[in-house]
Amino acid sequence: MPRQNILTGSPWEDKMGYCRAVRIGNIVEVSGTVAIVDGEIVKADDAYAQTNNIIERISKVLEEAGVSLKDVVRTRIFTTDITKFDDIARAHGAYFGEIKPTTGIYEISKLVSPDYLVEIEFTAVVE
Repeated sequence: MPRQNILTGSPWEDKMGYCRAVRIGNIVEVSGTVAIVDGEIVKADDAYAQTNNIIERISKVLEEAGVSLKDVVRTRIFTTDITKFDDIARAHGAYFGEIKPTTGIYEISKLVSPDYLVEIEFTAVVE
């Protein structure tokens, strides 16, 4: 089966040797993704906005792989503050309320920057 690597131009892709997503056959795996925190739209203390930003951006990555959010079968959510669960769940539910992929949410001690509260991985399977 051919492999399709989806790159976004992030400098981290070359530095770490990874890509945003990989599609092989009918499976698409998306790397852990954090929000683009710019102080205006997505603030470092806003877990809802960060989760929303991540899912919006990954929706575009999935389209490039030939799939959509409706094909997502699993999300893995990592947060540095589990007390933000309701905000994270509200944003996740806005996109996946009808789709209902399996998911897990895990509190971890740190992400790559203290500005990030949320990181999400996605798995999609094309029917």
